[in-house]
Amino acid sequence: MTAGDQPVLRIRDLSVRYGEVLALDGVDLDLSAGTLGALLGVNGSGKSTLFNAVMGLVRPQQGEVRVLDGPSDRARRAGRIAYMPQVSAVDWTFPVLVRDVVTMGRYGRMGFRRRASRADRAAVDEALERVDLADLADRQIGALSGGQRQRVFLARALAQQASLLLLDEPFAGVDARSQATISSLLRELRTEGATLLVATHDLAGVGRLCDRAVLLQQRVLAAGPPEEVLTPEVLSRVFGFVTDETRSA
Repeated sequence: MTAGDQPVLRIRDLSVRYGEVLALDGVDLDLSAGTLGALLGVNGSGKSTLFNAVMGLVRPQQGEVRVLDGPSDRARRAGRIAYMPQVSAVDWTFPVLVRDVVTMGRYGRMGFRRRASRADRAAVDEALERVDLADLADRQIGALSGGQRQRVFLARALAQQASLLLLDEPFAGVDARSQATISSLLRELRTEGATLLVATHDLAGVGRLCDRAVLLQQRVLAAGPPEEVLTPEVLSRVFGFVTDETRSA
């Protein structure tokens, strides 16, 4: 990033506390356009809190988050931030069709009446095509496999046409086909200029997919190219162990 570039995501001295629990402690992080970053850390390291702070859903104790050089909550309301949740946080019994879920990604552009325009419908159709689910658009989402469900929520994020995408464990519980589809799409989005931050436990796959790794343990312990960050010493400090896969990641 050159001196004249403005990062899409800029976090400075961010601390978030839940009562007596310090969830984030002085986090600093920049992500520029066209970056595919991996957010790594053990459970409870603050990854979900960081996502919520970026979306403007939690009030920090100190510090700031700026998206496209403006407040993060304003960027979220304008549809500039797309969020793909963990599948475990979704009620799959809710009777909603695949197309309806993807259309939710366009709500910020529809106005009060939530009437889809031709442009909205076209964006939804394109997103479904890109995740290879166009033939299942009228299927109830609860009837899909785990990998297909992940692709539906990725399609919702795509349809939103946001500048910053936050993806929470997109590879959890997916089959090989869905993993390949998601990985390919993330690379395409990076090439198209989107900025992506992916929370993942797939340490071995980070080096193949991402160009930046961020190791979080309430604060950023290391950030940079995966080959520089995912060293045995750093991984041992964060996770307490190093496997043969992560040693060669």
